Formats: sequence, structure tokens, C-alpha cells
Amino acid sequence: MNEIDPQALFRFSVLGPLISRRRLPRGELQKSLRELAAREYVIPGTDRRLLGEKTIEGWYYRYRARGLDGLIPKVRADRGQSKLSAAIQTAILAAKRENPRRSIRQIQRLLEVAGSVARGTLSRSSIHRLLQQHGLSRIAGSASLPEEKRSFVAACAGEIWYSDVMHGPRVPIGGRLGKSYLVSLFDDASRLVAHGAFCRGETALDIEGVLKQALLKRGVPVKLVVDNGAAYVAQTLQGICARLGIVLVHCRPYAPESKGKLERWHRTCRDQFLSEVEERHILSLDDLNARLWAWLELVYHRTPHDGLDGQTPLARYQQDLPKVRSLGALAATLDTLFLHRVRRLVRKDGTVSYQGGRFEVPFELTGKTVCLRVDPHTETVVGVENDAGELIGRATPLDALANRDRQRRKPDPVAAVPVKRPAGPNLVELVYDPYYGRQGD
Repeated sequence: MNEIDPQALFRFSVLGPLISRRRLPRGELQKSLRELAAREYVIPGTDRRLLGEKTIEGWYYRYRARGLDGLIPKVRADRGQSKLSAAIQTAILAAKRENPRRSIRQIQRLLEVAGSVARGTLSRSSIHRLLQQHGLSRIAGSASLPEEKRSFVAACAGEIWYSDVMHGPRVPIGGRLGKSYLVSLFDDASRLVAHGAFCRGETALDIEGVLKQALLKRGVPVKLVVDNGAAYVAQTLQGICARLGIVLVHCRPYAPESKGKLERWHRTCRDQFLSEVEERHILSLDDLNARLWAWLELVYHRTPHDGLDGQTPLARYQQDLPKVRSLGALAATLDTLFLHRVRRLVRKDGTVSYQGGRFEVPFELTGKTVCLRVDPHTETVVGVENDAGELIGRATPLDALANRDRQRRKPDPVAAVPVKRPAGPNLVELVYDPYYGRQGD
């Protein structure tokens, strides 16, 4: 018996609720398609989790017409064959063989400048397929040797943390279903999740909130390894890490293997936590997080891990507790360390603007550019600091109505100094007498 194509088998499983019924009432097909498209799937050969309604509908009609064979992906007849003319193919191959280090973009520009092709008509994918077909897509020699990679583990807990974001399920947010994102901080040596939470977004502010809780629970890591996403290269996160003495390390782009343990944690979370979550019980993001934290503490952290020789993540972490850096005195100022810093010019009326609001700062700072401490969660300014990071004044929301009756400080009066008139001729006096017909004395 021939083995069933895995792609066809997956598509068949998706269509199960539809093809198990002989007849569908009017309008039931579209309703079922919407429900199927709202689910998440483990799709073979890709990291995508969602399917479109049109895609599922196409599979449905192809199955009705040809059965399981209709669900087998079609292989293009021209696969591996270039549609470029023989002359252009020859020019591309010659350009690559002449200088193997030429990139696809360089070959594209070379042919355009030489007049072999019109600008914008030769796609990079066409060049890549042709070079791949002729075994020229990689540079020969030492540059083509694979980069040496080594499996490693941190010496102790708290030495290396990883952070990344995983797409989570849709949950009720503000009265409607909204996408959630799991932000995790993962310890390399113990495989313990220092803290994780489903958030409404994957912004720097979401990541900073999870990092703050992780520090309170599990101490301060030596290194924090992150990717090059916009949230992880934000200046605010870099500033927080610098103030805490954490070395922020960015992975090389397109090198996911550098965070392999974290990717494995994401798979465990999908297979063991999300697969067990009953969506009908999830009323909010807080509900989902409460279940995540209970599962982490009572199941994941207490389950023997193959990568730890059967030890549990919690036991491995506790083994290194004497070596983990604690917050110590920083715990009292942690809220201040997580405030954002922005520079503003103080107006003549002693106010600064932030996020559409105006705040009063010490009047002595008028006309100066200062560094504001701001709370990004409430979008308010809480103080002003100097270049050394020391607080030099408070900031309060502007109350223009109260300022109407507030007593203002006035400069100290300056004693009047008698003006000494010069003894020589005075212009006013010189014109005064002739104008009124008087003769000088």
C-alpha cells in the first residue's frame, strides 16, 4: 500500500468537519470555513499557524472532485527550468564564473549596465535558480566551507538568559478576540523560564514588563541574548540593561540556531500547554497568563529534563542559587531604573511637553534642555534628572486654572541708583530753548 502524502494527509485532517457530513445546509459551508480559518494548525514544512478561508475552500472542492488525490500538492512541470533566454543565461553564468564572489544583485546590475537586459526586468530569483541549477550558487574554496558551530551550555544559572516572542492564541481583549504574544525569558544552564507572559503586543514596553518581573523572581543575568527585532534594539531596553549591568547581546540575523534552546521551549509550550488550554475557559489575557504561570511552576519546572540528565529545571536552578546575582540594593530603585528617559527643552513658562500633555518642572530650568524621567505605562513625566542620572526636580501635570491664583515668585527689588548727568552739552537742552524762542543763559 502506497504511503499517503503528508501534505495531503494534513489537508484531509483540516477538512474533517466538512467532509464527514453528507450534505451541508445553505450557508453552512461559509460558516464552517470561517471557523476552520480561525484555528491554529501545525502545518508541515512551515512555521505558519493559520490558513486562509480561500485555501481551505479550494481543498474542499478538490477533495469532492478527486478524493484524497486532489489534496496532493501539484509539482510544477517547469520546476528547475529557467525561462530566461539562452543569451541571458550565458551572460549570467559567464559573469558568475568570471568572478565567483559576485552576488546576485551585482550580476543583475552588471547585465543592466551592459545593456543585456532592461532595468527592472531581470528578477533576482531567476538568477538564483539558474545559478543553483548549475551548482554556482555557493562560492568555491574556503569561503564556501560551513561555519563551525559548537553545542554549548552556560556554566551556571543566571549566566545567560535568552528572550524571544512567540505568537500565541486569540483571546478576548476589550470585548473582541485579539492576537496574543508570549514573551519569554529563558535561562540557558537550567532551562528554567525566569518569567513569561502573554501580552497584547511584542513591543519594547511589553518586553521590559516581562524582564522586570523576571529580575524580581530570578535575579540579574550576566548576559541577555536577543534577536534584532525592533523591540530588542530599542534604546530604552539598552538603557535598562546598561543601568543593571546586563550585557545585551544581539544574535546575528538569520541565525536562529543561536537560540536553539529557546526555540525548543517554544515547541514544548505549544505541544504541552497550548494544546491543553480550553479556549472556552479563557475570558481574558489575565486568565491565560494565570494558567501559564500555574503550569510553569507546577508542571514544566518540576518535570525532569532530558538535557539536564533527568534533573528538573527548578532543581538545576536552585543548585546555582549562591552564584546568581541578586538585585540587592537595586530592588528599591527598580521602578526608577525602568522609567524611560527623553530630552526636552523647558519653555519660558517652566513647562515641558510629553505625549500631548504638559508638565511643570522647576522654574530655574527654563530655557534649558533637560532629561525627563517618564512612566511609559501612564504616559506621565515624574521628574527631571541631570547628566549623572540624579533627580534634580519633580514634574507635575500643568494646572493652568490653578496657576491663575497661584502666587508667583518675583525677583528681589534692586535699590535705585542715582543717575549722574554728564557735565557737557545735552542734546535735549540744546534744542529746547531755540524751539520756544528762548535765549541761552
